[in-house]
Amino acid sequence: MKRIAIQGERGSFHDIAARQYFKGEQTQLICCPTFDDVFAQIKRDPTVVGMVAIENTIAGSLLRNYELLRDSGSTVVGEHKLHIEHSICCLPDDSWDTLHEIHSHPVALMQCREFLSAHQELKAVEADDTAGAAETISRTRQHGWAAICHKDAARLYGMKVLQEQIEDNKHNFTRFLVVCNEHKADFLRSPDQTNKASLVFALPHAEGSLSKVLTILSFYDINLTKIQSLPIVGREWEYLFYVDVTYESLTRYRQSIDAITPLTSELKILGEYAGN
Repeated sequence: MKRIAIQGERGSFHDIAARQYFKGEQTQLICCPTFDDVFAQIKRDPTVVGMVAIENTIAGSLLRNYELLRDSGSTVVGEHKLHIEHSICCLPDDSWDTLHEIHSHPVALMQCREFLSAHQELKAVEADDTAGAAETISRTRQHGWAAICHKDAARLYGMKVLQEQIEDNKHNFTRFLVVCNEHKADFLRSPDQTNKASLVFALPHAEGSLSKVLTILSFYDINLTKIQSLPIVGREWEYLFYVDVTYESLTRYRQSIDAITPLTSELKILGEYAGN
């Protein structure tokens, strides 16, 4: 049985992503209040696997999670892309006429701006988690409150779904990373079946330093799919570059890493895995 640490409650998007990624496998969920706690669980117990959101097509990258991943010593062994659909739900004996507040995670509220704008009589209230908002309303029997969450979470907590697909953009996806203790990685993925890698490195503050790295990656037929820069605290105008690359040849990918290493500092492979 795999023990999966997620940020949020049962029924959250992290829960749904974990169940889809590990479909058909026996899993035990470890619900954590924060992403820091997810990585702490992995550090405390090397057998724990984490499911961590890293970017959303609307909200962008979760920058704090890049830092947590780099500092944790964990490694990426997989990824999963989940279509995000939001519903509004309430207690079974509530209705549109009795509602006066809507609770959800701030990102979910942001992704439903048009819906909230059309219902300005309802006060939007931030919560720690989408499913957690539904669970709180259900457990405390808060009449007049609604939650924005996935319809599966609403049903899990015995809530009534008033309207589905209230998100502004119907092409809303979140990308999750599957992370684990670096010494357990080979139990979760085979190195020779990988085609994607996540890297982080620093560069000297010199003209053309990034261009040289990208040119070498291109020479080895390595495809750059994402680049995210974050400032290095305490070092003015110096940055860490978080890069995702895909490759067809594991050998050429490893040759490219050897080639760019002299041009970089603090280069670290965050994970090699099968992309989707």
